[in-house]
Amino acid sequence: MILYNTTYSVAIETGPDWLRWMKTFQMPAVMATGLPVSHKIRRLLTEIDNGGVTYSVQLDFHTLADYEAYQQHHADALQQRIHRRFGGQFVSFDTVLEDV
Repeated sequence: MILYNTTYSVAIETGPDWLRWMKTFQMPAVMATGLPVSHKIRRLLTEIDNGGVTYSVQLDFHTLADYEAYQQHHADALQQRIHRRFGGQFVSFDTVLEDV
């Protein structure tokens, strides 16, 4: 199993709207690609006070090939949706992990 994680630090005043939008619009669009097998959104409880709230958005893929297909065919367009909606109100970074 491959886990693709994006960590978002979202402006505190934007947090509730960002989370609602991610659950209502973004995650259904991601799952509609047919490549991730599941997803989770988690809020970090232990973090440095940075004036925001931090979320981990996790996508599970059966294989590295599925993850790579997602990156090649869907990731850019889906990320652009977030930037169009919340540009300048968050920062993010990605990590890819493998079950061992």
